[in-house]
Amino acid sequence: MSRVSEKEQVLREYLSKQKRIIVAYSGGVDSALLAATAHDERGECAHVVLLDSPLLSRRQLREARDRASALGIPLHVIPFPVLDDPGFRQNLKDRCYRCKKLAGRILREATDADIATVIDGVNTSDLQEFRPGLLACEEEGVAHPYVECGISKDDIREIARSRSLPFWNHPSSACLASRVPYGEELTSGRLMAIESGEDLLHSFGLSQIRLRSHGELARIEVIPEEFPIVLQFREKIAEGLRRAGFRYITLDIEGFRSGSMDEGNAGTEPLQKRRQNPFRTD
Repeated sequence: MSRVSEKEQVLREYLSKQKRIIVAYSGGVDSALLAATAHDERGECAHVVLLDSPLLSRRQLREARDRASALGIPLHVIPFPVLDDPGFRQNLKDRCYRCKKLAGRILREATDADIATVIDGVNTSDLQEFRPGLLACEEEGVAHPYVECGISKDDIREIARSRSLPFWNHPSSACLASRVPYGEELTSGRLMAIESGEDLLHSFGLSQIRLRSHGELARIEVIPEEFPIVLQFREKIAEGLRRAGFRYITLDIEGFRSGSMDEGNAGTEPLQKRRQNPFRTD
């Protein structure tokens, strides 16, 4: 048995011991594999819940629904009006904390989660990034099975690939708020402009996209190998992004990088230190 197979078995054992599970689902690779595995191990005792908010693009929502349907998993979609919180709209560096705090409360109120274990797709790779929301998860009692079982992002993709799950190499995604610099207000209009712009960029066949919004300026991040596509369609892209509300359009020559708005922020070592990771090698 390979090392990754051993980790998958540890994950299955962890999930099988839970009496009732609420899976916080987004449709991404991490949460989709977790939902599929929880459903395998606990059947109807594993409830998969998606919180639908303005931070989730309609394209991502459709993909999440389709993925759950393909896996044969009943999906419960719950409205999540996170923009109703003035503190969240301020978009300070505790934005992720406030969002996860509100999400934890809504999950518990909507699913009677006090008698269940709420789990999410946080993995060991996430502990190296700036993730203030992890503290809120801890406070709200949200468990991280991948962390408990020593499973990284690469492990998740390898497990999904070994199970022939078609989404194993799907590009990573993040909430639309991650496209806006801290301190600039989050509004439904701004989020819709970002969503519209990214839909336009996807229509040209680009594989990995972030449209960062800096006021009237749109900064496009794609992988360097796809710069020629952006340049080929630059006039159509510029026209479409101006219609979405941007005045200036730029291509970031550093290319796509996850979490570029958090560059320079510290990671989440305090949480990592609290975890007893049986597969930790550092």
